Amino acid sequence: MKADSPILFDEVKEAFSRQSLSYDFFEEENQILKWMRCQVRNHVLSFLKHGDKILEINAGTGLDAIFFAQQGYDVYATDISKGMINQLNFKVEELNLSERIKVQQCSFTELNKINSGPFDYIFSNFGGLNCLYNLEDSTRFFSQLLNPKGKVTLVIMPEICPWEIALILRGHWNTAFRRFGRNGASAHIEGVYFKSFYHSPKRVMKTLGNDFRKLKLQGLGSFTPPPYMKNFPIRYPRIFKYFNHLDEKFSGLFPFSRWADHFILTSEYFPENKKI
Repeated sequence: MKADSPILFDEVKEAFSRQSLSYDFFEEENQILKWMRCQVRNHVLSFLKHGDKILEINAGTGLDAIFFAQQGYDVYATDISKGMINQLNFKVEELNLSERIKVQQCSFTELNKINSGPFDYIFSNFGGLNCLYNLEDSTRFFSQLLNPKGKVTLVIMPEICPWEIALILRGHWNTAFRRFGRNGASAHIEGVYFKSFYHSPKRVMKTLGNDFRKLKLQGLGSFTPPPYMKNFPIRYPRIFKYFNHLDEKFSGLFPFSRWADHFILTSEYFPENKKI
């Protein structure tokens, strides 16, 4: 099945709609995920300028949209899932953030339907775009949505995750090498199955094209275990903190900037590089 088939996207929408009611609770109970989100936010804040207008793709329940709105930025939050959009809208109203956050249900492959723009920043967190086999199905719209010298930060799962490969020592061969499959790996949320596809930083930059130049590449979870190992910080709190420290110290260096649970890639749009 192709990644961009309507059937698959129906499955993605259903999976994340089912998860929408429990998503925030899962993060609140997960120290790994909270640490990861903090790293991503610090990365983005280092590039944001006063007055920047952000387009968020795969905004989910709005955890990041609300954070950036509360820092004084205007956010246009989109998501494919109706359930996630409902939760996001509820929070926007409850927190009186309607002046800062605008919401639209929109697929990452239909960004041409966005009712606003242009933007100064495009942001997608925690592997939302890993649902795509062809990243260009989404990134081809970026140049239409960005102001010149606008920035893009994508948080994507690469093929190589040291913690998963290490599972070979416990005999979990399928999990250890699942990211290497050319046809993607089966993922499931709330009993709904769909495909995930893994991408290298080089492939992402190639997809963005010549009008984008890389500003920063940072690994996220080379030493720190993946979020599904949520009991690790509880059982080994000192080791967890030490792994956090190693990640924060070496995340910008090869190979840790590429070999991790996710990587954070920020690039800048230079339309003057376009060939005529």
